[in-house]
Amino acid sequence: MMATDRRALAGRMYELFDRGDVAGLDDVLDPGLIDHNPMPGASSGVEGMKALVAAVRDGFTDTHHQLVYQADPGDGWVVTHWRMTGRHTGDWFGTPATGREVSITGTDIVRVPDDKITEIRHVEELLQLQQQLAG
Repeated sequence: MMATDRRALAGRMYELFDRGDVAGLDDVLDPGLIDHNPMPGASSGVEGMKALVAAVRDGFTDTHHQLVYQADPGDGWVVTHWRMTGRHTGDWFGTPATGREVSITGTDIVRVPDDKITEIRHVEELLQLQQQLAG
C-alpha cells in the first residue's frame, strides 16, 4: 500500500467519528485490531473503538476533526495530529450535557500494513476537554 493510501485510510477513521458511524469502522479496522490504550473498561479491539465512536457521537454534536499534521514515517505506520471541535450535548462519561463548545487535540499512531488499521496508539488531551466542560 502506498503512503498516500495509508494516510487516506487513517483519515477516514476521523470522518467516521464525525458522522458517528460505528458500523463504518469495519471498513477501516482489521478484525484483529490492537488498541494499545483503550478506554477504561473497553476491549483492546474493534469493539472498544466502536464504543469510543459511540461515546463521542452520544456526547457531542457537530464534531469535526481537522487533520493538523499527518506523516508516514515508514513500515506501514501513519502519524496524525488532529483537532476536534464540537458541542457537548449529551452525557460524556458521567458529565451531563453542558451545551459548551469544545476544542481538543490528540495524536494517533496507526499501523496500516495492508488495507486496514491493525494497531493504534492514541493520546487525547482529556484534561483540556474536562476543563472546557467544567467551565
